[in-house]
Amino acid sequence: MRIAIACDHAGFALKPTIAKVVADLGHEIINLGTDNPDVPVDYPDMAEVLGKAIQSEEADRGILICGSGVGGAIAANKMNGIRASVCHDSYSAAQGVDHDDMNVLCLGGRIVGSALATELVKAFLFASFSGEDRHVRRLNKVKALEQQ
Repeated sequence: MRIAIACDHAGFALKPTIAKVVADLGHEIINLGTDNPDVPVDYPDMAEVLGKAIQSEEADRGILICGSGVGGAIAANKMNGIRASVCHDSYSAAQGVDHDDMNVLCLGGRIVGSALATELVKAFLFASFSGEDRHVRRLNKVKALEQQ
C-alpha cells in the first residue's frame, strides 16, 4: 500500500519511528511533512494535505500525527471520503479498519511512545475492511452524512 504520513511540529518526534515501521512492512511511504520540528505547523494544514492525497488516490491510507491526535482527527474528518480516528490501543486501530473502513490513523506524538506507536501502525496496516453486510450498511450511512 501507499501510506501518506504527515505531522505537525508536535508530532514530529514520532514520525521517524512510524516511517520505519511502514517501510519495514514493505509499504511505500509518501512523506507529506513536516520535516522541521522548529517551524510551527498547524495540524489542520497537515490534515488537509494528507486528506487530499487519499482523495486523489495518491495514497491508499494515511497516518497523521499531532500533539494529541484529536485535532488531526477532527480536521481530517471534515473532508469527504476521509474516515480518521485517534487510536491509542491496537484493538481500535484494527477494528476501525475492519468495521468502519478507517483510512487515516491519528496518533498523539505527546501521548504514545515509540513501542505503542509501532503496535498501532502494525494493527492499522494489517487490517482490512470486512465487507460484511452490516459494516457496508453502516459505512453507507456514514457516507450519506458527508453529503448533508
